[in-house]
Amino acid sequence: EVKMKRRIFPSIILGIGMTLWGCAPAATSPSATPIPTDTLTVPSPTEEPTLTATSTPQLAVQPFTLTSPVLEAENMIPTLYSCNGKDISLPLTWGDPPEGTKSLALIMEDPDARAVSGIVWIHWVLFNLPPQTRALPENSPKTNTLADGSIQGKNSFGKICYGGPCPPSGKHHYVFKLYALDSLLNAPSGTTSGVLVQKMQGHILAQTELVTTYRRH
Repeated sequence: EVKMKRRIFPSIILGIGMTLWGCAPAATSPSATPIPTDTLTVPSPTEEPTLTATSTPQLAVQPFTLTSPVLEAENMIPTLYSCNGKDISLPLTWGDPPEGTKSLALIMEDPDARAVSGIVWIHWVLFNLPPQTRALPENSPKTNTLADGSIQGKNSFGKICYGGPCPPSGKHHYVFKLYALDSLLNAPSGTTSGVLVQKMQGHILAQTELVTTYRRH
């Protein structure tokens, strides 16, 4: 009987062990299901917005500078625009005046004439040009007012129009001064540059100059 118990006990132990082993299966990793590569979505990195071809470009502001397309070397005025030629006004162009400009004014003078006549000789006075004006064509009319409402003042020749360079001798400098004003000027045609400068005081937003030369032949 004792021998039988000894035989039974190991068998029981072995049976229990096998039973326990069957109830606790080893932990396994869940099988990974492959994801088709054509369904993968990779987030794009954040980028700064850029202008495209359909974007509306910003208009560049042109500097408020005065130029002329006909000037020669050393900014020499061609004879055509002098008293030795046809004595017509030369074409002028300029950039954008500052915001708030209500009118423009132009004065052309010969500072070298002071050495001969004692005064700065005025060749052209033009004011109340519309603020959107960006050019004056060649040969401005010799009238009191222009088609755009601009008003001409009196020059040192005693005329209400452009008077070309006409130095007695040698080379003179001719300065075109363009003013951007915050108002229209209450002045009639024939106003002199001296009176015009007084009326412009306190109204000048910006000023630009074009220095030219002419030598009489």
